[in-house]
Amino acid sequence: MNNDIILGCSELFAGLDSMPLAERIETINAIRESLSAYSPFAGQPVDFVRWVPADSVHANDYNPNSVAPPEMKLLEHSIASDGYTQPIVTWPNEGHEVVDGFHRHRVGKESQEVSAMIHGYLPIVTINPRQQDRNDRMAATIRHNRARGAHKVESMSEIVVELKRRFWSDERISKELGMEPDEVLRLQQITGLGALFADEEFSEAWEAEQFSEVEAINETQV
Repeated sequence: MNNDIILGCSELFAGLDSMPLAERIETINAIRESLSAYSPFAGQPVDFVRWVPADSVHANDYNPNSVAPPEMKLLEHSIASDGYTQPIVTWPNEGHEVVDGFHRHRVGKESQEVSAMIHGYLPIVTINPRQQDRNDRMAATIRHNRARGAHKVESMSEIVVELKRRFWSDERISKELGMEPDEVLRLQQITGLGALFADEEFSEAWEAEQFSEVEAINETQV
């Protein structure tokens, strides 16, 4: 540990106390970003957490995760009591679009107690640039959510359908979303869109009799 560097930094940081809040936060963010450039963990989003105005963070249009009101109240209580222990994962899109942490973002905006505690800001990290394609962001949201929330089946189905339309194979969807192949298939069936099952991959995997059974199921859901 280099004490001279630490001492020099401490002397420089002492000037932060005299800055107005917004300027202080902006300066600290810049310092953290500069410091992260020298970090051996620079490729990890969590290595650079920054605070941004809450109104610059907005939800995505595909999140299939839902939390019941009691759990939302518990999340609010947790953040109010313990503070933010996890940042909100975002990507740059007209401000900061949420990839993971939709409910943490809601609490920071909607809870007066929490908002006052964090001065109307939210802690964010930015997803790796290689994952900023919409398909990859959707997959990242699912991966973040699956272990800890109840997904809305209809929303999950819509995501699978969109990925199919964007030419993702069932195998890739299964791998990227952490699903078993039959789960991917069931989510496609929910839509009742037979066109999604007409590709070569599906035709090779299912016999004609099985496909008729799928059609029968879809007809009962119309």
